[in-house]
Amino acid sequence: MTRRVVITGLGALTPIGNNVSDFWDALLAGTSGAGPITKFDTELFKTKFACELKGVNLEDHFDRKEIRKNDPFTLYALIACKEAMEDSKIELYKTDTNRFGVIWASGNGGITTFENEVLEYAESTRGPRFSPFFIPKILVDTPSGAIALKYGLRGVNHCTVSACASSTSALMDALNYIRLGKTDIMLAGGSEAAITRAGIGGFGAMKALSTNNDNANEASRPFDVNRDGFVMGEGAGALILEEYEHAKARGAHIYAELVGAGMSNDAYHATATHPEGEGAQLAIQMALDEAQITMAEVDYVNLHATSTPVGDASELRAIYNISKGNTSHLHVSATKSMTGHLLGAAGAVEAIAAVKAIEKGVVPPTINTKDVDPDLPEGINLTLGQKVEKNINYAISNTFGFGGHNAIALFKKYKA
Repeated sequence: MTRRVVITGLGALTPIGNNVSDFWDALLAGTSGAGPITKFDTELFKTKFACELKGVNLEDHFDRKEIRKNDPFTLYALIACKEAMEDSKIELYKTDTNRFGVIWASGNGGITTFENEVLEYAESTRGPRFSPFFIPKILVDTPSGAIALKYGLRGVNHCTVSACASSTSALMDALNYIRLGKTDIMLAGGSEAAITRAGIGGFGAMKALSTNNDNANEASRPFDVNRDGFVMGEGAGALILEEYEHAKARGAHIYAELVGAGMSNDAYHATATHPEGEGAQLAIQMALDEAQITMAEVDYVNLHATSTPVGDASELRAIYNISKGNTSHLHVSATKSMTGHLLGAAGAVEAIAAVKAIEKGVVPPTINTKDVDPDLPEGINLTLGQKVEKNINYAISNTFGFGGHNAIALFKKYKA
């Protein structure tokens, strides 16, 4: 018999809210997290805005020694995980921590540290002098180890990297480890801190970023005929996945059940998605088959939709095709229109949005879309401008990444 896997804890640190409650309220209110970049001088950059975290003082969470030893992407991970652990009400002294694991994701790792250390070296006349913390601070697997160390979690532990699909890949791995009986609880998610000169400059050179500097609040505008690229975001999302009987035995609050996941590759282009969304369709179908349902039973899809011309169109075509054109029952929305694109952390943050949508019976809106691209498939409800109350039994979270990666998580309303 397949072991059921449920969600029993959530933690979020986002550009529109520094905890799950504030994040969810901001989503429903249609709040844009975009604004001028404050982390460095953008005078020579084509893109001068991003979705930065707001009001986060790291010294409120860590002592100075811990801040010095860790890159921001690790510190963001620890903040989100603390909320998820507290939310789950897990009593560690009553828990077999040998069967409690961590899978944490990031697309860029310690890019802040890497940039600062290399620039300091290049400007120095004293020879190669680097911080002894340089290497551990930049390693993409550092948060998974730091989380395990903080809570004494001795189970499965590693990092997933599949570009912007990374943290959904982490959720899928966590799901499978629990189903295989190798663990009972997993803390999974992702974090990113890539609003740096190298991050903005690099993605800008690829022409992946919006350059709508005059109207940054509306720059992330999925499906709009004038969309011109994504808006960089930062932060973290954490979820506690738990075997159902284990959660039930300790009286845990269950948000939803994770019933399916799928991964595929477009095998089409190094960075662009397949124009017809063939890889996305394959991954979605895997998740549906695993859950033993059809697309006709899915009520809501939290889209990857980054506000790029090719990506948004290919994703909607994938949904239209896999639904065989029957999309009248379905709501979709693009929460990146508010949070920006959190890269490797996007999947976890958007999974939280999907889980909350199921729990609360509300579809968060897509904002900023004024003129829908006429070349997009018709008949798909994009939930433009306003939230929609709706009974949601099944919700999908889509994430796609450079390299052709597609990762899908399928959640179900919990029924005892």
